[in-house]
Amino acid sequence: MQKEIIIAGFGGQGVLFGGQVVAYAAMDAGKEVTWIPSYGPEMRGGTANCTVVIADDEIGSPLVENPPLAIALNLPSFDRYEELLAPGGTLIVNQSMVDREAKRKDINVVFVPCNEIAEEIGNKKLLNMVAVGALLTVLPEVTMKDVEKVLEAHLPARHKHLLPKNCEALKKGFEAAQKVHA
Repeated sequence: MQKEIIIAGFGGQGVLFGGQVVAYAAMDAGKEVTWIPSYGPEMRGGTANCTVVIADDEIGSPLVENPPLAIALNLPSFDRYEELLAPGGTLIVNQSMVDREAKRKDINVVFVPCNEIAEEIGNKKLLNMVAVGALLTVLPEVTMKDVEKVLEAHLPARHKHLLPKNCEALKKGFEAAQKVHA
């Protein structure tokens, strides 16, 4: 088994941390993992993405051309990764930032209102965890419990008080994506 995932959005949306959380959770579950960040020189507002590869065996290359799984947190990322996604793949899309339907019919597109869900929880910065929760519906190699443990271990000390809200964001993202799959 090998799963390639790209998470993409604007800087400041928590793209890189979302990828790290998935990577650490897979590693803690005994998988081989690579995580590669990519971002522009801007701290916020520029583009950011990361690639996570999860495998049972050693990973030959961490580079991914046509991932089977992706998260697009904004319209430019949706435009880019809808084209690149492997046929039959799944694209989790932040419906809050995307105002069009998918063009491709050979992929699964799951629209989740990440911003709105994060705001309902009380912190708009949780949109990345909403998206990661949605991703878990199509990534059985990583469980909700795995991700919650990683959050507990890796949230910076200044954000530890947000652990319950991060876990709530994961669950609400998972539930929102399950409704789309149903």
